[in-house]
Amino acid sequence: MSIDLTGGLHPTREHVFAERPENPEMRDSVSFWVVDDSGAVGLPRIGVEAVSSNWEDHDIQVNVTYPDGRIYRLRSTEPAVPPIGPEGKPTVLGSGGLAFRCVDEFDTWTMTYDGKATAVTAQGLIDGDTDGPLVDVSFHVDAKMAVPPWIQGTMGKNAVPESKNNGIEDDGINALMGGPRYEQLFLATGRIAVDGEPAHEFTGRGLRIRRQGVRKLAGFWGHCWQSAVFPSGKAFGYIAYPPRDDGQESYAEGYVFTGDGDLIPAEIVRAPWLTRLVPAGDDASLELRTADGTIRIDGEVLFGAHDVHHKDKTFSTAALKAEMPEFPVVHQAGVRYRWDGEEAVGMMERSNPPSKIENA
Repeated sequence: MSIDLTGGLHPTREHVFAERPENPEMRDSVSFWVVDDSGAVGLPRIGVEAVSSNWEDHDIQVNVTYPDGRIYRLRSTEPAVPPIGPEGKPTVLGSGGLAFRCVDEFDTWTMTYDGKATAVTAQGLIDGDTDGPLVDVSFHVDAKMAVPPWIQGTMGKNAVPESKNNGIEDDGINALMGGPRYEQLFLATGRIAVDGEPAHEFTGRGLRIRRQGVRKLAGFWGHCWQSAVFPSGKAFGYIAYPPRDDGQESYAEGYVFTGDGDLIPAEIVRAPWLTRLVPAGDDASLELRTADGTIRIDGEVLFGAHDVHHKDKTFSTAALKAEMPEFPVVHQAGVRYRWDGEEAVGMMERSNPPSKIENA
């Protein structure tokens, strides 16, 4: 068998909006999660959010994290980068010093940043302290896709075809996801320089997310999201929402990949919900179940960044706070995973309302 890195999607699905969408709530988004294979540094969610009603300026998010607790963080709204790439197609989404470029659809992307970031600490973010000196940060990542894209709504036991509301049933989950969305694991090479220190070159792996649609986050009650690709080529990924207070079934969807062929649907048996705030070392182990049985993947948080109060002054944060003043605490992390004797670094994002976190 062979790996179809397109997942059957048309190449133009990789392209960004060439011009402002008519719907003022329409969004375009690209984000990367990248972790150095050695665990020396991580980029747990670097992203651009472009909203039609604020089209001349896009929001950017930068997280550069280290095991010793140093974090270089930026949340800013900056002038948009022109979307037309060197090949004459709308393949670039960027703002200020951050730009993502599709070099070859479903095969190669790049991410580049050159600008400033605020020097903070992991414990400081837990305490709600987002202030610090601005320092120079630059990085470049070449991402080579390694796993077929996971199209949300195609792996769940109740999934419907993607043509019907992106495959996620119309129960509000599609709005929380932000419309049509897929993600794809990749292998990476990169270079990063921070605060005048010598540049660090690395190999690693990560996750790329493409999303275009209208996003409504009112009523969001938390989630846990994990994925990684291993040296053998096998991989996993899932997103699960916590049990609902009203007793209704929560959204949960995942997959495993053997290194060849197609993604295999998987149910989430155990997820490491966010129940306490610690800088690193937290257990991130999980269990998935396929038709062949239960899979346990051990995980340990290497480093991460918490957003406790969501007080950044960006267009998206202002809209979020207006929509849902008490938004859940968010944790974005790099994790070392172990599965059947193999190790790999990967991503994790999770969230929970403060009332369900013991030290929030």
